[in-house]
Amino acid sequence: METLRLLLRSDDLGYSEAVNYGLEKVLRFGMTQSVGLMPNMPAAAHGFALVQDLDVCIGQHTNICVGKPCADPKAIPSLLGPSGEFKSSREYRTAAEDFVLLDEAVIEVEAQYVRFKELTGREPGYFEGHAVRSPNYMRAIELVARAHRLKFSEMYLHGQPTARVGTEQTYRWGINNLSPDYDPFQALQQVVLTAKRDLPGVYVCHPGYVDDYLMRTSSLNLNRTKEVVMLTDPTVKSWLEGQKVELISYDDIGN
Repeated sequence: METLRLLLRSDDLGYSEAVNYGLEKVLRFGMTQSVGLMPNMPAAAHGFALVQDLDVCIGQHTNICVGKPCADPKAIPSLLGPSGEFKSSREYRTAAEDFVLLDEAVIEVEAQYVRFKELTGREPGYFEGHAVRSPNYMRAIELVARAHRLKFSEMYLHGQPTARVGTEQTYRWGINNLSPDYDPFQALQQVVLTAKRDLPGVYVCHPGYVDDYLMRTSSLNLNRTKEVVMLTDPTVKSWLEGQKVELISYDDIGN
């Protein structure tokens, strides 16, 4: 059996303090070696402080659907609701057309990049986006990544089994983690068993614990705790080893 090089990515560092604590456990004691930081969120500094001593790849998980912007709100009106916070992911999903203006998206993505460097004192190990499938938003992330020579990681699109990381093609899987009976180990097993072993695979997880802010702002909440358990379970790691899975990070792909 050919070895599968699999990148397990953990998203949403900074979303809330509870999410941060779950991510810290997974990164410190579990199997993921790459984590995406949401620079605009109030808990971003808290999250980075928890993991900054770890040998993990920290990327920018650019976010335009929860919280307040990093850019001047007057410069990005297409992204904001009446409260001055970002429009919700639901508004993006239900919109008849892409309401994001490319120039405004570039301004906010750039502002979050600046904030990332202020928080961490380093360049992002990779550069990608949170939740929103707006074509202009995705294009803005790529433009800013290219301008600063960052490792751009394309978002997964349904029906598109591969996506670039830097200069390299990777195999991707969709995420089905909102079901009440979601079993993250079964999902991971399906990933491994359907992998194209001639390409490195990227599978995105959202481990974390739960607090009031998360429950009020995200439909993905309790299932995050299941992923903390799965990603720190030694029997899961042993199963992966038996399937000849080599766990990698963004530092290992994309040039």
